[in-house]
Amino acid sequence: MSARAPRVPGGGPALVRALGKRGEEHKYDHGHALILSGGPGRGGAARLAARGALRIGAGLVTVGCPPEALAENAAQLNAVMLRAIAGGVELAHVLEDARINALCLGPGLGVERAREMVPVALERGRAVVIDADAITAFADAPERLFSMLGEGCVLTPHAGEFARLFPDLAQGLDAPADEAGEGDGHDLRAEAARKAAERAGCVVLLKGARTYIAAPDGRCSLNVAVGERAAPWLATAGSGDVLAGFVTGLLARGFAPMQAAEAAAWLHVECARSFGPGLIAEDLPEQLPAVLRALGV
Repeated sequence: MSARAPRVPGGGPALVRALGKRGEEHKYDHGHALILSGGPGRGGAARLAARGALRIGAGLVTVGCPPEALAENAAQLNAVMLRAIAGGVELAHVLEDARINALCLGPGLGVERAREMVPVALERGRAVVIDADAITAFADAPERLFSMLGEGCVLTPHAGEFARLFPDLAQGLDAPADEAGEGDGHDLRAEAARKAAERAGCVVLLKGARTYIAAPDGRCSLNVAVGERAAPWLATAGSGDVLAGFVTGLLARGFAPMQAAEAAAWLHVECARSFGPGLIAEDLPEQLPAVLRALGV
C-alpha cells in the first residue's frame, strides 16, 4: 500500500458523540437544509436527498422547486417543507434567511437550472453539496466551478462525473484493486482524489464500491463496500441521491465537510448492509434509525 494510504474511518465512539443530541435543543440548533429540485417529473432525486437529510438529523429540510412542481412534491412530502424557487433571483431571496445553513444542488436539478443556481448558492458562503447535474453543468468549464467553490463545499462525483471535471486525473481509475482496497488501482484513485480536492479547493467524495474522500490539505480516507463490508445492493438508482442528502444533513448539523462526508459514506453502507438484498433507494433513510440505535446514538 502507498506510504500515503488513506485512513479508514469507522462508526466508533467519535461518530456516536458527534451524532448524539445534547441536552434540550431546538430544531434550528440542528440546522436547516435546502435541497433544490427540478421541474415536474424530475423531483424524485431531490425528495430522496431530502429524506436522507432529514433522517440523519437536520432540524428542518426544505425542497426548493419551480412553482409548477409544487403540487407533485406536496403530494409526496410531509415532514419535508416546500418552497417555490423559480430561478436564481428567488434563490437569493430565500438565502436571506441565515438559518438555512446547508444546500444540496444536483439531484434531478437539470443542467440548465444548475448553471443558474450554483453560482447564486456558492456566493452566499453556505455549506454546499455539489452532485449530479450540478457537476455535469460545468463539464465544459470546470475551472469556473472550482473558482466558486470554498472550504465549506463537498463535491460528490461518481467515476463518470469525476472524469468530466478532472479528465487528466481520471486516467487509470478503472485499474484493479483487491478487496482490501490495495494495489495499483487503489493508489491511483487515492492520489486522484487528493489532487482533485487540492484543485477544486474543497472536499471531494469519489463514489464507488471503494469511496475515496479527500480534503485540499491532503487528508484522504477510504470507505469500502466490498469484502467484509460488501453491500452490492447499493448499486441501485437513487442511492447516490440519498448519500448526497446524508452529507447535506450532517453539514446542516454543523459537521465539518470532511467529517460529514466520511460519516455519511460510512452510514450509507451500514444502512445497506442492515437492510440486505432487495434494497431500493427509498429504504436507505428508513434504515438509518436502526443503524443509529445499534451504534448507541
